[in-house]
Amino acid sequence: MPRRRIGFFLIEGFAMMSTSAAMEPLRAANLFSDEPLYEIVPLSVRGGPVRSSLPAVMETEAIATQALPFDMVFVVAGGDPLRVHDPALFTWLRQLDRRGVPLGGISGGAAVLARAGLMEARRFTVHWHHLEELRAYSDRFFLERRLYVIDRDRYTCAGGTAPLDMMHSIISAEHGVSFARQISDWFIQTEIRVADAPQQASVEARYGPLPRAVVEALELMESHVADPLHLEQIAPLVGLSGRQLQRQFSEAFGKSVMQTYREIRLDTARGLLRKSRISIGEIAQMTGFATQAAFSDAYRRHFDETPRTTRGA
Repeated sequence: MPRRRIGFFLIEGFAMMSTSAAMEPLRAANLFSDEPLYEIVPLSVRGGPVRSSLPAVMETEAIATQALPFDMVFVVAGGDPLRVHDPALFTWLRQLDRRGVPLGGISGGAAVLARAGLMEARRFTVHWHHLEELRAYSDRFFLERRLYVIDRDRYTCAGGTAPLDMMHSIISAEHGVSFARQISDWFIQTEIRVADAPQQASVEARYGPLPRAVVEALELMESHVADPLHLEQIAPLVGLSGRQLQRQFSEAFGKSVMQTYREIRLDTARGLLRKSRISIGEIAQMTGFATQAAFSDAYRRHFDETPRTTRGA
């Protein structure tokens, strides 16, 4: 697998803990792999040292010097991210978006992406300290008070140690849950929190005792609602064949892997219909349906009512 190039754009005063919690799992992944899996590139507009939240700086590369493409870019911010208004940064981020580069926000980083006009029609999260101010800034944002949110090509987390959990999810999806668990053990991260924590209990608390592979599959499903994985992707990531995983889901729930997955996505859509004014077409995209018609049909069959009926209830 070719090495993935991950950029971290550091806003002056960026949170050092959050930055380390995001970068260190990628560094550890390189240690545990036969070949380097990730290239970590600290960035700023002009390059050079950028001051952190601690009495320390991090050396960065200037964005104008980066000829090689990025596979993903995170914006990392602390302090007062809604006051960030850097035309050069915003222009560069919009260029990355037009090129199809996935973007992420760490701690207050999602607020910077939002100010750049890059978070509309996306579910996302931000450090709790910035939530109310960001909600007041625009009623078009769909903010969720979660540890992290992965919505298609947007990866956002709340800061602190939450990047450890988000990176576990990313590495699990790319290299398998067992490999990601080695990294968590390396950092003595004895409990991997799901995206909804602490507002929602763990998978085991919600579903009861389950086989390890089923728990891991459910965690992958819940972190990939907008960009659903196929059974052929999920099974090897949790260390089973497709047939073995199907059997475990049938024994646990009396239904198939993909039926369970679709119900998770539809339950997410139901919550969006009830709690937001986002259009039904956008909700269809946010929950991984190719068209609004396909979404409405699946929704009606599962809940015995249309999305419009739920919204009007």
